Amino acid sequence: MKIGLLFGSFNPVHIGHLIIANSMIDLALLDEVWLVVTPLNPFKKQNELISETERLNMVKLAIKDNPRLKTSDIEFSLPKPNYTIDTLLFLKDTYPKHEFFLVMGEDNLVKFDQWKDYDLIFENFEVLVYPRPYVPNTQLKIHPRVHIYNCPLLDISSTYIRENLKYGKSIKYLVPQHVEEYLLKNVKKNVPIAK
Repeated sequence: MKIGLLFGSFNPVHIGHLIIANSMIDLALLDEVWLVVTPLNPFKKQNELISETERLNMVKLAIKDNPRLKTSDIEFSLPKPNYTIDTLLFLKDTYPKHEFFLVMGEDNLVKFDQWKDYDLIFENFEVLVYPRPYVPNTQLKIHPRVHIYNCPLLDISSTYIRENLKYGKSIKYLVPQHVEEYLLKNVKKNVPIAK
């Protein structure tokens, strides 16, 4: 099977994540996209994250009606902070019959050369890139292992959703209904926001 891997904190998951994952299946001719919940991204602060279990639960709720999208908690059992190359190689060894593709936003491609062993990622995996607004150009866009796809562009951020939640503003239509209900019931009082 051809599997796209969309890594993220999903803090929380929102409709932009789901549209990208679903679009990539059709555009890149993938069989599935796995949303890989990252407990601790080396570029993020722990105190800005909703608990990893709650983030995983929300991703499961968000995709439960789409059999082509899967949730992965593989990084929960790997050393932290989580580095993409370590997870990619682990998955490649664990599922030798699958072909894995890294799905990322154009904003991440711009700083991809700052990632741990990014050259090793290019050696072993194709990188499927979706556009992001206001991103500077990068020479990596013409790398032979990079493929750009014209996914729908939604400028929604998890930070914006958490701030709305914290201050009692609506998050309707920004997240799936099941996720909205989960956030209002379980996370609203303790939602972390950037200082």
